[in-house]
Amino acid sequence: MQTELSQKLGVEHAVFGFTPFPAVAAAISRAGGFGVLGAVRYTAPDELKRDLDWIEAHVDGRPYGLDVVMPAKKVEGVTEADVEAMIPEGHRQFVRDTLAKHGVPELAEGEASGWRITGWMEQVARSQLDVAFAYPIRLLANALGSPPADVIARAHGQDVLVAALAGSARHARKHRDAGIDIVVAQGYEAGGHTGEIASMVLTPEVVDAVAPLPVLAAGGIGSGQQVAAALTLGAQGVWLGSIWLTTTEADLHSPALTRKLLAAGSGDTVRSRALTGKPARQLRTEWTDAWDDPAGPGPLPMPLQGLLVAEAVSRIQKYEVDPLLGTPVGQIVGRMTSERSVQAVFDDLTRGFERAVDRINRIAGRSGQ
Repeated sequence: MQTELSQKLGVEHAVFGFTPFPAVAAAISRAGGFGVLGAVRYTAPDELKRDLDWIEAHVDGRPYGLDVVMPAKKVEGVTEADVEAMIPEGHRQFVRDTLAKHGVPELAEGEASGWRITGWMEQVARSQLDVAFAYPIRLLANALGSPPADVIARAHGQDVLVAALAGSARHARKHRDAGIDIVVAQGYEAGGHTGEIASMVLTPEVVDAVAPLPVLAAGGIGSGQQVAAALTLGAQGVWLGSIWLTTTEADLHSPALTRKLLAAGSGDTVRSRALTGKPARQLRTEWTDAWDDPAGPGPLPMPLQGLLVAEAVSRIQKYEVDPLLGTPVGQIVGRMTSERSVQAVFDDLTRGFERAVDRINRIAGRSGQ
């Protein structure tokens, strides 16, 4: 599964794997793909440094990258406390009432929330980059579009390629004009923040819009046949995220959540603003239903919603409150029916890819007779 882009980066397969887990990122790179560590959950530079040290020690010299979440426009002087103060009391009460309705216990006294999205904040994201650029990362990806111009220039100055996710051809052209090296065309089926256009439509639109820039196809991809389809549509690789959540190297810290993922079908996800304030595909739960109910207060815009629900999500996860327990995941969850190693996923991808290519070759051979 090689393309010009995978050869440029020195990887065997044009499979880019996004994951919040260092062990998964390293295993993806060792398996011949390109592991990309998600940085949004790191609130302290030392935490990110620790995990990048670990990846360096376990990646066997293979290339890897980092994914950050930062807006293109810089906002000066805004602290987390400033943002917290903007959250209405009515929304805080709605959270308390929803947790009480389901009997979710409080965290222990003095226990801090373990789930807190602050990586989107300017100062946090830049501190992550200060750490990351001290390592031999080969790719910097940004989940909120093009990063600020100075960040792109800094990456290019260190021979680091820059990728940005796009949900439309219009967004993709903006990335191209900003100097991005790789566009990730992320379809509606994807887990996490995603747009409204399906991958089969979006990928060739983006390929045509930004040619000759390389494009990675993302959204609902988890089989070798889909990888072959993506390359046929003009992509130079695929960007996979959800498929790694049920690998043996993943560390969800929740057997109940793993069971829910393995049992879920492709129709058991919803695109909701309940988690971060931006539309993000995730498992449908009574938590997402509560926030999407017109009778409720509705989610706040990003970043207020993420800060509002941080402690609640930690409590739900810690105590594994099944009706509320969920996670960002794409529609590919319907194919995630067993726990497998990252290497086993790659073995399945390569076999499926070979079968698909052989089938197309047979069709092409017959049509040429």
